[in-house]
Amino acid sequence: MTCRLTVTCIGCALLGAVTVFGQSPGTSGNGPQYATQGAVASAAPQGSAVSYASMSQVNGLLSQVEAASKATQDDLTRLRIERWKTDGSSKRQTLGNVDSIQRNLQSALPEIITQLRNAPEDLPATFKLYRNLDALYDVMGNVAESAGAFGPKDDFQSLSNDLNSFEVTRKQLAERLANLAASKEQEIVRLRADLKTAQAAIPAAPPKKTVVDDNEPPKKPAAKKKPAAKKPSITPVPGQSAPAQNPPAQQPKSQ
Repeated sequence: MTCRLTVTCIGCALLGAVTVFGQSPGTSGNGPQYATQGAVASAAPQGSAVSYASMSQVNGLLSQVEAASKATQDDLTRLRIERWKTDGSSKRQTLGNVDSIQRNLQSALPEIITQLRNAPEDLPATFKLYRNLDALYDVMGNVAESAGAFGPKDDFQSLSNDLNSFEVTRKQLAERLANLAASKEQEIVRLRADLKTAQAAIPAAPPKKTVVDDNEPPKKPAAKKKPAAKKPSITPVPGQSAPAQNPPAQQPKSQ
């Protein structure tokens, strides 16, 4: 994948350089923009095994990137853009591009390399490095073309060599990214199959049975006891004496 960046979005391309894996870069009328990614990429789970071949491959790719970065920084510092045979506006644009490339090589790129070295098979970290190299390739291509048109032949040759180094590594990284994605997909398919097999091996619990005897008479609900009624109390009226109670009847005396 090769994106063509205009001069107005070159600064954003190199300062941000990478989006999260699976997230598409935003677009505008001037061309694709690369979102800034300042957070550290997720590392590989602790204890996850990485094969020796995979570790060797990623270490080789990272060594190529570091060597190309160092050579590019040395070549950029030797440029004398102020002496190029072009107008002031073109010189300022090229100087801005060179400044963006140097900041990326000195800050963003080393951080991404560290993330991938700590998690060699992490897809987001691998994709982040690929997107960063893609942005670098486009902006460096612009500087190399300007050097070929307005600068000395030696400057154009050295920048072309640096550009070729990034391009070779970028293609190798793209191939590794495709292989990692295919491997992860196969792993997901295998885990789903294992889960399905494990679920099928679990015995299902027998349903509970409830026995109903049709010959047994239904139980009557227990009768509720009514509370005993309380006798009303007599409250005396003020100024009146309480009514006298009838004395008990006396038995007549026998004669």
